[in-house]
Amino acid sequence: MMAAVAAAEGGARVLLLEPMERLGKKLNITGKGRCNVTNDCAVEELLRNVPRNGRFLYSAFSRFDSGDVKAFFEVRGVPLKTERGNRVFPVSDRAFDISGALENYLRELGVRIVRDRAEALLLENQALSGVRGGRGKYEAGRAVIATGGVSYPLTGSTGDGYRLARSMGHTVQEPRGSLVPLCAAGELCPALQGLSLRNVTLRAYEDDKRIFEDLGEMLFTHFGVSGPLVLSASAHMRRFGERRYRLEIDLKPGLDEQKLDKRLLADFSKRPNSDLINALDDLLPKKLIGPFVELSGVNSRQKVHDITREQRRRLAVLLKALPVEITGPRPVEEAIVTSGGVAVGEVDPSTMASKLCPGLYFAGEVLDVDAYTGGFNLQIAWSTGHLAGAATAESLW
Repeated sequence: MMAAVAAAEGGARVLLLEPMERLGKKLNITGKGRCNVTNDCAVEELLRNVPRNGRFLYSAFSRFDSGDVKAFFEVRGVPLKTERGNRVFPVSDRAFDISGALENYLRELGVRIVRDRAEALLLENQALSGVRGGRGKYEAGRAVIATGGVSYPLTGSTGDGYRLARSMGHTVQEPRGSLVPLCAAGELCPALQGLSLRNVTLRAYEDDKRIFEDLGEMLFTHFGVSGPLVLSASAHMRRFGERRYRLEIDLKPGLDEQKLDKRLLADFSKRPNSDLINALDDLLPKKLIGPFVELSGVNSRQKVHDITREQRRRLAVLLKALPVEITGPRPVEEAIVTSGGVAVGEVDPSTMASKLCPGLYFAGEVLDVDAYTGGFNLQIAWSTGHLAGAATAESLW
């Protein structure tokens, strides 16, 4: 939609092919239906939050940054607000307001919207001449592939863009899920299914190297772990099958081990004749106490007045680093974004134009770029879409 807007603003006659029953279906589920429109930060900060081929996006971000995105929607009647971590949302908390503003503007610009799926790109003298859809052929001197990746396929992201790109000789890096829930070994996570933790610090390790650390929320599930912290951590886990990954959960990030020992002594002194299993209610969620004590190796029925200093140390260590062994990601269909896609070395970063097929352009998740959570992936969509659309129009004159 942003590519179509920019092309139409540049004076081009624009046809938007959309295979779904309505525009912006994937956009409407972002941010749990609230739509994290962008992240209100400078270009360099945007780039720091794109671990995969970030520098490729320098021109796109510079031409149409988060400030431009905010102005674009606010001018079109969508008031925005900035929340924790510079995340930008509509004041209404309705993603439909964002997609609706885009659709209204497309119609205002005279963009023709056709319900059809692009099946093939058409060439004439080795240059793009049109697109063949399921319902007919569409002549065009320029085309922008903005089909998304393969995550959330029910919203229309079914990998069509990769197929079209390959047909023109482009290399497609193997798509996989990013910002995806993680599967875990053992019985801990199934036992804690449904338990949500807030204000914990999550650390992720690749072999023995720490690759991620942040404070926030996470969730235990029947298969492993999910939630904002886990999704962010997963973006750093790119070598499943080659490397071993594990998580450590700091359940009490505000206390070091020494302070935790004092806290344990204070809690134990309140009920010296209680079993350990019954003396941790003030420290841990009820559902976590049993599995936590089992992992500690301390007898759950041991009276707290008999707990030794060494046993308290083991409890404190576990409170600071509850381990979760990761076996792999959930399927790519469950990922928020797709990592992998059209190789950026085959795309001109100043225009998003294909270096292999004159007249062909790319935008968004179909490219081999992906970012962390916080509005950065949508910013990639807005910036690359705007750049590609504007470049197509400029190339016509």
